[in-house]
Amino acid sequence: MPLSPSLAVPPSDRLAARLRGFGPLGLLAILAILAANLIFAPLSAVLVLVWARASRTPWRELGFVRPRSWTATVGLGVAAGIAFKLAMKSIVMPLLGAPPINQRYAYLTGNTAALPGIVLAVIVSAGLGEEIVFRGYLFERLGKLLGTEVWARAVIVVLTAVLFGLGHYADQGLPGVEQATITGLAFGTAFAATGRIWPVVIAHAAFDLAAVAIIYWGVESSVAHAFFK
Repeated sequence: MPLSPSLAVPPSDRLAARLRGFGPLGLLAILAILAANLIFAPLSAVLVLVWARASRTPWRELGFVRPRSWTATVGLGVAAGIAFKLAMKSIVMPLLGAPPINQRYAYLTGNTAALPGIVLAVIVSAGLGEEIVFRGYLFERLGKLLGTEVWARAVIVVLTAVLFGLGHYADQGLPGVEQATITGLAFGTAFAATGRIWPVVIAHAAFDLAAVAIIYWGVESSVAHAFFK
């Protein structure tokens, strides 16, 4: 007697299909990854990679495309990230009325002992972890749901930027939400245009490392008042 079509499909294929879909298991995976991000960003990034393997989602769909030149990608990403941070700190955030000093991270000023931990955190947790979740994963999921038309990509950029911004409220308050939302719009637009995650990972890490350097060297207030006294 022939097997029914559902029984003829191997269990691993059925699991992969359910994880890629938007049924109970697919939605549970999304909620678990987003909840993990609230606790520990690298954990949610690891869960994304586990989900991608279990769901048999091609790595390319998450933006993992090998650059034609790592040297150019790293160089441009670092330059863009640093320039973006300086523009945000000296122009955008002052216009939004943000305080010149980020009190949450003021402890870093001249604190050499704290540098290794914060540098590791901004590279692994922020640069890599947050980009895998908010750009790679959420763009893939929302793209499957909304489509790939220009309007859909624009909606995805805005939605992910808002979620990214709100995720910074507990740590940095309203100024943190404003800055993260704007950076989310910038990184999201770049990812939507290229479909490549490494440039935004590098730019994000450089952005945060520039922020750490500004605070550590004690020039945060000077940079914030570079154009607006």
